[in-house]
Amino acid sequence: MASPTTLSRSTAASGPDAPAVPTRAYDIGLLVLRLALGLTMAAHGAQKLFGWFGGGGVEGTGMFFASLGYPSPEAFAVVAGLTETLGGLGLALGLFTPLAAAAVAGTLVNAIAVKWGGGFFAPEGVEYELLIALAAVALALTGPGRIAVDRMLPRLRTHRLAYGVAAVVLGAVVAGVTLLLRH
Repeated sequence: MASPTTLSRSTAASGPDAPAVPTRAYDIGLLVLRLALGLTMAAHGAQKLFGWFGGGGVEGTGMFFASLGYPSPEAFAVVAGLTETLGGLGLALGLFTPLAAAAVAGTLVNAIAVKWGGGFFAPEGVEYELLIALAAVALALTGPGRIAVDRMLPRLRTHRLAYGVAAVVLGAVVAGVTLLLRH
């Protein structure tokens, strides 16, 4: 009989006769998702903050935010850039994963609201932003897996669904307040 650390528990959906899936597969899958999502968002943040990767930097992003009706557009550019960069790096490392994921999701809620009239499909639509936001929410709810810095932090060693739900609610509230400030 396999140990619980190498095999997952049976679920009601799979039934007791279904083969167990190695926990390591889940951990590696979550790591790949965290790295892809986190590094993508960190790069977007670096575009806003430093002008890297063809971005506008704080000044260019601020001008874009001004055209969207955000007050203090350069301040909002810095906040968006920091949120994307730090949230993305937090996801990639698996550090404060629920909060990092909520930061990413909250930022993408604003992006979705800005692009809402463009339909669903890219380039004008919201499919990209929606996919990233929902992937971030999924990571907030599931946790980072065992290959994460959070595993070394006593209070976060064991992920709790309540942490993820609370973080997602916080991210949604902050995103809502940010949207209310936009004219």
